[in-house]
Amino acid sequence: MAQHGFSTSEDQWITLKDGTKLATRIWMPDCAKDKPVPTVLEYLPYRKRGGTDPRDESTYPVFAAAGIAGVRVDIRGSGESDGVIDGEYTPRELSDACEILEWIAAQPWSNGNVGMMGISWGGFNCLQVAALKPPQLKAVISIASSVDRYNDDIHYKNGTHLSTHLSWAGTMLAYQSRSPDIDLVGDKWKDMWLERLEGQPFFMEEWLSHQRRDDFWKHASICEDFKGFPVPALVIAGWADGYRNTPLKAIEGLQEKGKAIIGPWVHKYPHFAWPKPRMDFHGEAIAWWKHWLGDEDNNAEELPQMRAYILDGPRPALRREKDPGFWIAKSSWETPQTETLTVGADNLLNMTGASEGIGEVYLRSPLDTGMTGGEWFTMKPDAEIAGDQRPDNGGSLTFETAPLNEEAVYLGAPEVTLDLACDADWENLAVRIIDVHPDGTETRACYGVLNLAHRNGNENPEPMQHGKKTRITMRLDAMGYRFAPGHRIKVAFSTSYWPIILPSAEAPGVTIDTSSISLAMPLLGDHERITVAEPENPDPLPNYEMRQPESTRRSAEKDLTTGLTHWRIFEDAGLEVHPENGLRSREVQNEVWTIDPNDPLSMTADIDWLTHMERDGWSVSTKTTTTMRCTQKDWIISASVTAFEGETEIFSRSFEKRIPRDFM
Repeated sequence: MAQHGFSTSEDQWITLKDGTKLATRIWMPDCAKDKPVPTVLEYLPYRKRGGTDPRDESTYPVFAAAGIAGVRVDIRGSGESDGVIDGEYTPRELSDACEILEWIAAQPWSNGNVGMMGISWGGFNCLQVAALKPPQLKAVISIASSVDRYNDDIHYKNGTHLSTHLSWAGTMLAYQSRSPDIDLVGDKWKDMWLERLEGQPFFMEEWLSHQRRDDFWKHASICEDFKGFPVPALVIAGWADGYRNTPLKAIEGLQEKGKAIIGPWVHKYPHFAWPKPRMDFHGEAIAWWKHWLGDEDNNAEELPQMRAYILDGPRPALRREKDPGFWIAKSSWETPQTETLTVGADNLLNMTGASEGIGEVYLRSPLDTGMTGGEWFTMKPDAEIAGDQRPDNGGSLTFETAPLNEEAVYLGAPEVTLDLACDADWENLAVRIIDVHPDGTETRACYGVLNLAHRNGNENPEPMQHGKKTRITMRLDAMGYRFAPGHRIKVAFSTSYWPIILPSAEAPGVTIDTSSISLAMPLLGDHERITVAEPENPDPLPNYEMRQPESTRRSAEKDLTTGLTHWRIFEDAGLEVHPENGLRSREVQNEVWTIDPNDPLSMTADIDWLTHMERDGWSVSTKTTTTMRCTQKDWIISASVTAFEGETEIFSRSFEKRIPRDFM
């Protein structure tokens, strides 16, 4: 492959029709002077300076060297862009993106063909913008994203309330409170900052006002019209991340326009993600862009529809450096055939035979059941990934097979059916599928959660008929997993999965008819074992100078005097110095989640952030707080932002809201 020289600049601004100027960073191949080139756009609120710099610098120089321009744009109200952000994936955000695409295609260095790419927010909005059918956008690569904003993001999951909902609201409050860099915007930095501080919304208020899957969530959910989606989409995720379902859902909906890759990874780009093995994302992406944006005949359209890494019994660990397994490909994805597991009279999970069960069992899990579940949103392969599952089994109803005589290999989303009764309007139900190793160690293969009032859909919750047996069918998260001979398959039911989901208002428990339990496991079926290229560079991220070291702590604490359980998260990113622009930045996050295992109304969450940026003679910082409490009828949320220039407080603002619980 020919390697091109390139240049990098941050002195180009995109002026929108309303006069708003958006900040850009552009990687331009030298060959664009002689012949227009394809362009890839990434469009985020996470700051191209003091934010995504390392990952941008790991990828866009490689694209530029391959003859593909890269344009990284800060969303309105973030980084050095003018204005104030108005929410998440809003009509204005998406219409601004369409203007950016129009601007790129009109540049003399552009061949008129633009791709969009991103992870998380950028993975979402590249799909959402494509659904608007801007003519310049020819293909997308979406990583760790969602096709359904309600059911597969950080807010809600099958009607349960995810703790990441509040955590991410606290994160965005901190992120959006940061000042633009004086080095780029000059003397107007303070006016821009104060406008941003005064106008930024507290996202949680809007998110929590929509507890059902209403029009707010349907907006920008491309699953509302898969057939109308206009361009090829490469959709990527990792089994260790909360967004693991999206590649499968995307290819089920997009069909021939969708291609899926699922690796073992957390919420990171595949060329530097953990656990290993990694993927040569650069090579994969360059081939994709050259075909769809540059008309290169490289058979990108003939890629297998599904490529997946099948986990082969990874063990829980303090750090999952590398997960055992193997890559497979399916040329086309079809609904998997299933094998059914049921509960026998001997209390074993049967892989053959009719369900007999052990009668009806009342289950009310301690409200701190779930602490080995890790986090929904995983950034590192440590305590953020689910650990050994045995501590949570004491609060769960469990059934397991005898040791397997032969391997059992699955790819897809398992489905659980069972009859249960509840003496309240709603309750939560969590189901885990677990790999029991011969020595008793337990690895979670996948899980699912359901608010029982959402059993028939998320738009119109239906209260349970008190005490009446009701049939529930529940789709769990997707899995790609091999259970080896000698291992056992376990299924665990609980009415709590804290702190991943927040408790129901009454936590009444459920009565389960064990003879009704049926677990449909998706068989791997026809496939080809393949090799997926790994990146040549084992350390692709640039290394910046650290003036203060980073630090991470996670702990679960049971106070034996008060009976309270505390879940604590501490992240200090350290004081980092960019080697070229000289910006020094630091972020510190501190979260404490607390619950009394017997009282659902005891749940509290307290989230504090510090953000700091400095240059010689210039220093700015913000402190933000976010809290949540509850009553049986209401969620109570509050937040504050305080900004400092040097040591002097220049701004302070508080938010507080009481929002009625809506079957949640």
